[in-house]
Amino acid sequence: MFLWVLAFLILCAFLWNCKGRLKIADINDKYIFITGCDTGFGNLAARTFDKKGFHVIAACLTESGSAALKAETSQRLHTVLLDVTDPKNVKSTAQWVKNHVGEKGLWGLINNAGVPGVLAPTDWLTVQDYREPIEVNLFGLIDVTLNMLPLIKKARGRVINVSSVGGRLAFCGGGYTPSKYAVEGFNDSLRRDMKAFGVHVSCIEPGLFKTQLSDPVKTTEKKLAIWKDLSPDIKQQYGESYIEKSLDKLKSTAHCLNVDLSVVVECMDHALTSLFPKTRYAAGKDAKTFWIPLSHMPAVLQDFLLLKQKVELANPKAV
Repeated sequence: MFLWVLAFLILCAFLWNCKGRLKIADINDKYIFITGCDTGFGNLAARTFDKKGFHVIAACLTESGSAALKAETSQRLHTVLLDVTDPKNVKSTAQWVKNHVGEKGLWGLINNAGVPGVLAPTDWLTVQDYREPIEVNLFGLIDVTLNMLPLIKKARGRVINVSSVGGRLAFCGGGYTPSKYAVEGFNDSLRRDMKAFGVHVSCIEPGLFKTQLSDPVKTTEKKLAIWKDLSPDIKQQYGESYIEKSLDKLKSTAHCLNVDLSVVVECMDHALTSLFPKTRYAAGKDAKTFWIPLSHMPAVLQDFLLLKQKVELANPKAV
């Protein structure tokens, strides 16, 4: 009996793997729109999909990012300047894309633009520290999606939202994690709403990668700036040595970051070209072996493991 069950499971795994390998017939006539293409995942995705033959429309925040990308890609690729937090800019960009793609519609939307904001203990922060990552990572993503959705429905295409393992586990204070938790919720509701229209919606959950978002120098500078302005009471509660130990821990974990950005782009590629795209993609060894499995564990185990990574307070009861 056991052998029959094992054989059945192996057959199911084989068929599932074969199903995932089935690809769409042609990409040379398909348009995709990618946000956040100045650097990181978005930049690599724009260059990769241009080489594959897609008609890429790459949204950059800066003129320099746009110029550098155009210098490295074919004439098929077009860039647009886009600040996802500017509703007028988003609306005018969507109109430009509509005029550009014509009746074909938009096959793929990759919502990649994002910022980390300030990563620090919650009681160090103000509500203003939460606003920027939520405005960019959540409301910007939603605004772009809503404006592009008619074009995607016309093509019966794909929406790919780049979330994070931070959308599954809250491991630091600040607006980044709440923004990514909300992206996960928006992604799921959009996926269910769009099924009737033949639109596939996928979510990519990268682990910790070496990009400008995770730049330890910038993270350190932001944390130090906040520490300097904290009240004496908060500093006393954490202890004067806390910030130094915290920054040392940040530097020591920098070597653990994933450096191969292509694994995230490969997830985007599968979500764009597979006949049966996944609903979620975990990207990075840490995401697959630690963060995503831990997100399914009891809260008591999550707290135990994540609190072990934090710097101990000098006098936590002195409040």
